[in-house]
Amino acid sequence: MHWKLKGRVQKVLGVLPRGAALHYALQRRFGGLGDFAREFDSKVEDWRIMVGHLRDAGVPVAGRHLFEIGSGWYPTFPLALALAGAARVTTVDLNRHLKPDLLRACIERLGSAVDVIAEATGTDAAEVRGRHARLLGTAARTLELDALSDGVIAYHAPADATRSGLAGASVDAMFSNSVLEHVPPDVVDALYAEGMRILVPGGVMFHSVNCGDHYAYVDRRIDQLHYLRYSDDEWAQWNNAFLYQNRLRAHVFVDRARAAGFAIELDTAKASERRLRELAATPVHAQFASIPPERLCITSVDFIARKPPA
Repeated sequence: MHWKLKGRVQKVLGVLPRGAALHYALQRRFGGLGDFAREFDSKVEDWRIMVGHLRDAGVPVAGRHLFEIGSGWYPTFPLALALAGAARVTTVDLNRHLKPDLLRACIERLGSAVDVIAEATGTDAAEVRGRHARLLGTAARTLELDALSDGVIAYHAPADATRSGLAGASVDAMFSNSVLEHVPPDVVDALYAEGMRILVPGGVMFHSVNCGDHYAYVDRRIDQLHYLRYSDDEWAQWNNAFLYQNRLRAHVFVDRARAAGFAIELDTAKASERRLRELAATPVHAQFASIPPERLCITSVDFIARKPPA
């Protein structure tokens, strides 16, 4: 599909009374949700990478309270954390996207990820398998996340993650996966401020940001740097409620966390030869011209930001 067509279709759906339902149906038929198994397995891999970084930062999953920004269509990360022994997982979303059919499919497929969850968190596989068996049993009666997780998961949507309502210094880790690139820049700052408030002293934020042009996933004629051709006013023609992209570069997310008072302990941002070649072939708009090429071309970053200890 041509990226402009997708953008305009989504923009129209964003203002229709039943636009959200129509958008979901299209995603299930033609979009990323069409191949559930592939998308789920990708999410589990992202989860494995995250918990590895948290472990290295001295924040194991077991017994901890974690806060997720952006629950999505189905809660892979919260459920995997619950299976790994997290004490509490609070997950919030601006809109209530959670779908019963996808939630049920997620629960069932988590059975194939038991060994991955156990190995990634150093948890006994039999313990994880037992929790999953209880999860399956409960799912036959209810799909309420609180009941499914024996009270571990608290799901709030619609909800504002910048005003979580959680007590100060009550969360060990705050995280997001492919979310921050979809919120306005001022909201990024507000999320960091809320993280500083709710994290325990020495607690961490982990964010995985996919800051390339997402239209490149549906239109192979363009690349991840394509959207740097346009000014903000021009880009507004295709930015929409279902695929808003702030176009912030990887280093900006990290720099803003540092400016909010966090110490940066992990920053995976790295320029690749491929992206540098793509950038050289891209007529970059003047508003991005002051950014050095080795920064401008980066399209993904994982980072850990730590709140200062008491």
